[in-house]
Amino acid sequence: MTAQKKKRKHDIEKNYAMEHFVKKLRRLADCIEQSQKFQIRVTEERICISSITIINFEHEHGASLEAVEFPLTWLLDTSIRHTG
Repeated sequence: MTAQKKKRKHDIEKNYAMEHFVKKLRRLADCIEQSQKFQIRVTEERICISSITIINFEHEHGASLEAVEFPLTWLLDTSIRHTG
């Protein structure tokens, strides 16, 4: 077995207070508009979103709940992504 850590697929979700979320969303929008990379720390993982990003809009609804999501998709640059 090699010394490299095995990369495992995982999903992370984190709830933010409205004020904190707005600041992060505003900073993300500024980076997208200026074609810059965006970095965010979620739990113990730092994520770097490339300036070349595909942005979608998703709307889900059920009998008593609705959700709007803006998924961002980009190619990974493993030299930038850090954990810890």
